[in-house]
Amino acid sequence: LRTHQWCFILFNVLLFHVLLFGADLLEEYFLRSLPLSYTDAKTLEIRDRARKLHMDPLKANLSYTVSSSATCSYQEIFLLILVCSSPENRTRRNVIRQTWGNVTDTRGYAVLTLFALGKPASVTTQLEINDESQKHRDIIEGSFIDSPETQTQKVLMSLEWTVTFCPHARYILKTDENMFVGIPSLAGYLLSLTQLEDIYLGRVIHQGVPDRDPESPSFVPIHHYSEEFYPDYCDGSAFVMSQDVARKVYVAAKEVPVSVPPDIFVGICAKKAGITPIHSSRFSGEKHISYNRCCYKFIFTSSNMKEDELFKDWKETSDRKDCSV
Repeated sequence: LRTHQWCFILFNVLLFHVLLFGADLLEEYFLRSLPLSYTDAKTLEIRDRARKLHMDPLKANLSYTVSSSATCSYQEIFLLILVCSSPENRTRRNVIRQTWGNVTDTRGYAVLTLFALGKPASVTTQLEINDESQKHRDIIEGSFIDSPETQTQKVLMSLEWTVTFCPHARYILKTDENMFVGIPSLAGYLLSLTQLEDIYLGRVIHQGVPDRDPESPSFVPIHHYSEEFYPDYCDGSAFVMSQDVARKVYVAAKEVPVSVPPDIFVGICAKKAGITPIHSSRFSGEKHISYNRCCYKFIFTSSNMKEDELFKDWKETSDRKDCSV
């Protein structure tokens, strides 16, 4: 082939890779939201109340039927992982306990994984959860019935539990039970951060549109949220908050209706508290990332993981073999 033909082929190969990988880089570096101003009086009030939040009255009023408060109260936790789980999915919880949820230490820093549940409709399932909780001491169960309509309430309960019983956790990862989580890579990234407060990190959704269809399960009435677009928020499959953000979101939550979806609920609360979400394309969002050992050592999450995949992928990525550039 002539030189100009080789150049043409090389150009097309480069263009293909730019189109393939460039979108996430553009999102991460050029579409990041501008920092919010703290001049708003309400924002300043929320931040001040969060800083002065007194937890003892909360401990007396919490309505948890099962609580793992003893697991966290006096520990310095670097990363607290809260997995939103359905009460009936005991098998899935056991798979997580045997794979990525089995990590208790990374780079010398403590990691704690807990499961957040609502109450099941079945008495038999509740008895099984009681036994599971006694055995593993890693379940937080609310007093509400677990359903698609109470997922925001579950996230709010998790935040309340965190600021009450785990106030020394530096970072909190909220994730779903169908996820793969690369704890070593995530911890390494968090340790590299120079900003220590206002960390709200995930795959950022820009200009999300409220669902106005009354027949839809994610329907949001206009009187609950009247704006044309949602504020930027992190996809709910997995996102990280620093402890101060958890407190600020918890304080701001009293003014936000729980009828909006949980990830959007957190995003609205974050905006009210003057917090700007930080985008990272290493969170998969709702996407399932095709397995590759070195890729899975680099990413933070992958969605829609089957149980046999979790065992295989975790075993292979937990080895100490390095990956080439």
